[in-house]
Amino acid sequence: MAANQLTEKFDQKTAIAIVVANMVGTGVFTSLGFQLLDIQSVSMILSLWVIGGIAALCGALTYAELGAQLPRSGGEYNFLGRLYHPSFGFVSGWVSITVGFAAPIALAAMTFGAYLGAVLPEINQTLAASLLVVLLGLVHCYSRTVSGKTQLVFTALKVVLILIFSVAALAMSDHQMSMPKLPVASDLGSLSSGAFAVALIYVNYAYTGWNAATYLIDEIDQPAKRLPSILMIGTLMVMGFYVLLNYVFLAVAPIEALQGKVEVGVIAAQYAFGNQGGQLMGLMLSLLLISTVSAMLMAGPRVLQVIGQDFSVFRVLAKTNDDDLPQIAILTVVLLSVAFVLTSSFESVLVFSGFVLSLNTLFTVGGVFRLRAKGLLKKDTYQTWGYPITPLIFLGLTLWTLIYILIQRPEEAIAGLLVVAVGFGFYALSDRVKR
Repeated sequence: MAANQLTEKFDQKTAIAIVVANMVGTGVFTSLGFQLLDIQSVSMILSLWVIGGIAALCGALTYAELGAQLPRSGGEYNFLGRLYHPSFGFVSGWVSITVGFAAPIALAAMTFGAYLGAVLPEINQTLAASLLVVLLGLVHCYSRTVSGKTQLVFTALKVVLILIFSVAALAMSDHQMSMPKLPVASDLGSLSSGAFAVALIYVNYAYTGWNAATYLIDEIDQPAKRLPSILMIGTLMVMGFYVLLNYVFLAVAPIEALQGKVEVGVIAAQYAFGNQGGQLMGLMLSLLLISTVSAMLMAGPRVLQVIGQDFSVFRVLAKTNDDDLPQIAILTVVLLSVAFVLTSSFESVLVFSGFVLSLNTLFTVGGVFRLRAKGLLKKDTYQTWGYPITPLIFLGLTLWTLIYILIQRPEEAIAGLLVVAVGFGFYALSDRVKR
């Protein structure tokens, strides 16, 4: 059965849940500790999350046009292949296979293990992370109904827990924030600094997932009509959560306790609620990450599936079960994610994958200009709000952060460029085999 002929599709609520769950995960619960090493201003920290949210919203507005004009599952793979050249789509798919989903899934699972281990020290964090990925992979292989309901339940739980944690922490904490809340003169200079740009990479990574619904366009009910609202509502909700959570973390815990730490949520909870209350809240926060891993295990394999449909070398990835779920693609992402969990350090994976994913979205958002130049725009379908300003804002901010990663973190940037180069090599080999 073809994907666009499915009688049972994900409704708008499930699609928004996938977007929200893809975004709210590793980044917001781990980034602050690294940001505080170089930036110690409440207003600048919160500015990072607002600027990142604006960039994500501009990207979402643009992706909504691409998805409405070029409707097919696969996200960047579909857009780049049709707007630039099939090799660009293939490399984007290659990035999705090697980095785009496996690395973020691994990071979310590793954060889950870190939070769980902070509360229950006797638990093996690596084992817990690996088991989470495997079990959720099996759930999403079972049936479309179970897959969709699992995602809705865990995303609803995530939203409720974030609100409970934020309100309770602010109400119960007697900590006095040591940093000034309003911007001072010295803060303005940091906006153009390398430290701010690198910190924005962590923020951009935290917002990764605003494009999640485009990976399963074929499985969304009335995608051309609903995709714009799905992407915009999901992104705006997450921006609000991110600003709120980071303000709460800074309000209830001292900077010294948060600097350089991964499990900032647990630390903030311990300062707000005491040791036992903090451990209970830390356990609740670890549950938030289940929906993140789950959502990426829904979106990622769909990219592999369409690659398998288009390239005979990877046709095994296109195979589906009786419920039309890409089981082999799902299990492939599971195995790659577990490999990252077992072999990689947290920060290096974060910066490396953040660079590659930003490069991917940079070319995709730029594709909206090619779409119009090639005369592919359908006038009766959604068009980017604020065009051309919104895509230019996204391109400017993304390019700025990519340049600073090349300068400040050349090892991770070069590794990312090597992944892209290897992808082009595999495309040439695949094309040769096909001919």
